[in-house]
Amino acid sequence: MRIKPTREKRILFFKTFFRWLLYYVVIYSGFIFMTSGTLLKPVILIPTALYIAVNNNIYASAVTGALCGLLIDISCNRLFGYNAVLLVIFCVIVSLIYEFYLRDKFVSFIFISAVVSYIQCILDYKFYYQIWKYEDSEIIYHEYTLKIWAYTVISSFFVCIVIRIINHFLMPKNHFTIEETIRSGERQQR
Repeated sequence: MRIKPTREKRILFFKTFFRWLLYYVVIYSGFIFMTSGTLLKPVILIPTALYIAVNNNIYASAVTGALCGLLIDISCNRLFGYNAVLLVIFCVIVSLIYEFYLRDKFVSFIFISAVVSYIQCILDYKFYYQIWKYEDSEIIYHEYTLKIWAYTVISSFFVCIVIRIINHFLMPKNHFTIEETIRSGERQQR
């Protein structure tokens, strides 16, 4: 005898599946955007992975960070796994910070996205150009690295809007029991 799931569980499963499908469509679109066009373009997968990590648990954040990092490595011709390790660490940290300390606010995400993008860009510059003491490597820093960082921060506005729309319609809502509602009401009155 098979027990059928309730209607709410089926809706939750469908919404979760469709939400993750749309997340991966956004990730794939970002990868296509990064691999086409000119040299100066944003690393759009960094804010994408970070904003997906904002509303999800640690494991989903780590998997998304690893996938986005591997796609960045492929599109930028970097050592395979370098950006994946960085993004796994950053996504887990961002997930924990938002779970315990921050709320899902636009300004805080833009700030965190700017900081993480800058750390990734500066490490990329240090490990691929400065450490080998290329002539005029400062020109690469000023002409390419800082511009790519600025473009990435600007693109994080658009990524935030797209993923917020996906989350608004497909993120499961928190349901409270009557006891939890009464306890929270009592705490607010004190």
